[in-house]
Amino acid sequence: MTDINKKYHPDLLLKSDPYKGDGKKLIAIGASTGGVDAIAKILQTLPRNLPPIVITQHIPGNFSTSFAQRLNRISELDVYEVREKVILKDSCVYLAAGGLHMVLKRIRNDYYAEPQEGIRISRHCPSVDVMFRSVNNVAGKNVLAIIMTGMGDDGSIGIKELYNNGAYTIAQDEASCVVFGMPKQAIAKGAICEIVGLDSIGNKIVSFAGGNLKRIINEND
Repeated sequence: MTDINKKYHPDLLLKSDPYKGDGKKLIAIGASTGGVDAIAKILQTLPRNLPPIVITQHIPGNFSTSFAQRLNRISELDVYEVREKVILKDSCVYLAAGGLHMVLKRIRNDYYAEPQEGIRISRHCPSVDVMFRSVNNVAGKNVLAIIMTGMGDDGSIGIKELYNNGAYTIAQDEASCVVFGMPKQAIAKGAICEIVGLDSIGNKIVSFAGGNLKRIINEND
């Protein structure tokens, strides 16, 4: 039996095995407190013809379905809640179901997402750390990872692994966060390429899709 008050590391659920090659682009977003409205605001601004977007928002199981439906109504993108294994497609958004981790896998050049039961990792299920680690395992440097408003530090482990593997990483700025905990912890770990306001995140996603947002690796990284 696990202790609900203890913080469990993603190693207990998923081994780190960073992908080092080239591949299709992928966008990953993690959020908690304040994230429901912030994610909705971003998706409302996005056009179609973007790489797949995967999102882990800390949300109870009985609310994630209605949240996915809301996002689908207000966005030009097709939004799905991940309750079974699904291939990731362009112009689509995949939301982790409440109470289930979302894990990505790779089959040849295709990405898949599937739900996975398990203990709370970094005190959450779904966990942003689990999603970010699995994204790093299948896509590595081909990822744009965004950590947004939220309490605590879930996501800081996984986004640091993505940063170390050459991914482009963004943190929402303090001024536009409801709670600056998650971005602040990721910044403190040295895991962030750029800190931007909520109103600019959509443009960063479009720039990444168009090849205009690229990580420059230097000797100090």
